Amino acid sequence: MTAGKVVSSSFCTKTPAFKSFHAQLIINGLAHFPRYSSKLIVFYARNKHLRIARKLFDEIPNSEKVAMVGSFARTGYSQEAIFLFHEMQISGSGNRRILLPSVLKACAHLSDHKTGTKLHALALKNGFNDDSFIVSALIRMYSNCRKVDEAREVFDLHGYKDLVCLNAMVTGYVHSGFIEQANGLVKEMEVLGLDPDIETWNSMISGFTQIGNETMVRKIFETMKTKGINPDIVSWTSVISGLVQNLHFKKAYRAFKQMLKAGISPVPPTISALLPATASIAHTRRGKEIHGYSVVTGFERDVYVRSALIDMYAKGGFIAEASWLFCGRTRNNIVACNSMIFGYGNHGYCEEAIRLFNWMVKGGKKVDHMTFSAALTACANGGMVDVGERLFQMMEEKYCIVPRTEHYATMVDLLGRAGKVYEAYEYIQKMPVEPDSFVWGALLGACRKHGLVDLAERAAKELDKMEPKSSGNIVLLSNLYADTSKWKEAIELKKMIKKKKVILFRSRSWMIPMS
Repeated sequence: MTAGKVVSSSFCTKTPAFKSFHAQLIINGLAHFPRYSSKLIVFYARNKHLRIARKLFDEIPNSEKVAMVGSFARTGYSQEAIFLFHEMQISGSGNRRILLPSVLKACAHLSDHKTGTKLHALALKNGFNDDSFIVSALIRMYSNCRKVDEAREVFDLHGYKDLVCLNAMVTGYVHSGFIEQANGLVKEMEVLGLDPDIETWNSMISGFTQIGNETMVRKIFETMKTKGINPDIVSWTSVISGLVQNLHFKKAYRAFKQMLKAGISPVPPTISALLPATASIAHTRRGKEIHGYSVVTGFERDVYVRSALIDMYAKGGFIAEASWLFCGRTRNNIVACNSMIFGYGNHGYCEEAIRLFNWMVKGGKKVDHMTFSAALTACANGGMVDVGERLFQMMEEKYCIVPRTEHYATMVDLLGRAGKVYEAYEYIQKMPVEPDSFVWGALLGACRKHGLVDLAERAAKELDKMEPKSSGNIVLLSNLYADTSKWKEAIELKKMIKKKKVILFRSRSWMIPMS
């Protein structure tokens, strides 16, 4: 294994081992090379050995320091980029005008409003408020920190309005869900003579597609064509992604065909965006068609496409196909791992799901709230109460992940299935956040299974407040009354259904009869 591979891999995950390797680099005269010194600084900074990181940084020439800050910000080492910039400020080295956009990008990635505000003050102090790149970086930073009003203030105070700043502001509005404000700003700038470019229109397409406003998306496509701007692959990918997010799967597939008809070839992100539309047994044929297309085009080798394929097969119950795709380099991708754990857990392979989770933990792989949600689901489906409680505790104490309502809902489901319904109810009462319909629904389902009318009525009452028009919760309670021979209550509930005009949907099946 070469030095570069060792530094970039997880070979040296412990500080003593890494220091030993660092010593070998010094002996071989390689420690001062930028490709190694940058990785050494990342390791020591991430493991809180700031004195060593600072010493290494001081030995690097100033020109390389500037490039290193930019490189760290671009490749996701945001905290390290801010650390290096701070060190350069102390030593008085580095061109602030060149460095600020990179450091502000790091703040945006971390949603670090406090540091970003200090950098804004530094930019004003040095008279950089006329620099479009710094201004656009400030707009993106404030937008990512959910401070859109402050971002707009920066935009308005910038005397010269250009496309760089306009696109940053439009993107900020769109990502924060203020689509109409983005549209208003574009129209305002058009009046002032600033015509949007393809990036502006693509941001608008993304925003309107996400909120399901297909009429506005069509208008934007028409406007682009009248202005001589042809929708590109980003435009079409945004449309497909938005349609899939809004569960308009047929329309997404239709848009994909229209894109091909328009002579635009898809790229891996397009395939990744479309594949979730096929992640059910009902759409497996289309999913396999897209898989075949990915093999022919070579997109299957892309880690994100491969992860989306794993997710599709796992959700459709094709565990063998998902497992086959999962083998190899995809095992290091957290999205693929999460999909695989969900797939195993939801289709009866609960022990395999926990085994994969343990492999991730022991191997030092990154885990997130979705990983724990998938593992807890496997515990619930497999009746592994002790394992589930241990994982919930590990999530909070070891990984400092704040439990979300879906984690609590899964724990209630886990305890409820195991017959610990009153314990599940106590779990709900101790929740630091307001229980949602999934939490109360899990409790109601457990009550129905174990015939506990008192708790079922409590859960149904809460669900009625949240989902007054939902028929499923009422039917569950009605069935429980019938199971426990409470015919009077069952009749009263049916009268209430008629009075409220709750629609009871008929069951449907995707099974196709044999001819």
